[in-house]
Amino acid sequence: MKAILLVGPLAGAQGERLLREVSARLAGVECIDTGEGFDSLWGRVRELLAESIELLLVDLEPTADGAYLEWLRAELAALCGEHPQAPLPKVTASALGRRGLDVAAVLTAIDDPAQQLDCQGVGAVPSQPDWSAPPPHRYHLFLCTGPRCVRRGALPLWKTLRRELIRLDLYENAEGALLTRTGCQFPCNRGPLLTVYPERVWYGLRSDEQVCRVVAEHLRDGVPVAELRVDEL
Repeated sequence: MKAILLVGPLAGAQGERLLREVSARLAGVECIDTGEGFDSLWGRVRELLAESIELLLVDLEPTADGAYLEWLRAELAALCGEHPQAPLPKVTASALGRRGLDVAAVLTAIDDPAQQLDCQGVGAVPSQPDWSAPPPHRYHLFLCTGPRCVRRGALPLWKTLRRELIRLDLYENAEGALLTRTGCQFPCNRGPLLTVYPERVWYGLRSDEQVCRVVAEHLRDGVPVAELRVDEL
């Protein structure tokens, strides 16, 4: 016997439709809504593992990425430790949730072992002594790498920003900046966006030259670049 769990924020008509259409083709399909958390998923997985039922989780989280899948697999591996006699669950790894609950894509992932990952060999979270405290910094920079800012060139600007901070000895030291990439910050139409804290200055940057100005004038000399700001209209 095999259980197939459709897992993600699936409450409502779309989730019901997906379950209905997949169940029409396959037996043993269930829908687990994780829009409000994962407790219901962990409870159902425990029940299936206790019965030694083969289990496939069809990941439909719309923001799934490599880090999310590794976390999900690690959590499932920990649950398997409670039931060592049970078969190891598998998880689909095709970013299905980004496709708008595409029934055909879901069915293909269920039928294709090459699109499935088991939960064996997921290592512990690495640790180092240096990771126990925030790095020293004067500024904390948040560069948006949400989808719109990436399309506008955020990733090359990230490289320029990091390079300039290192060149001017402003990278992760007490007089410099801690640099963090983020998801969407808004306002997307003004991006790529760089926000500077603790001063709460928002920049819209479009070129290497503008990045270099911000690093030299604001982060080194302490004078925000007024014409590049998007928080002052």
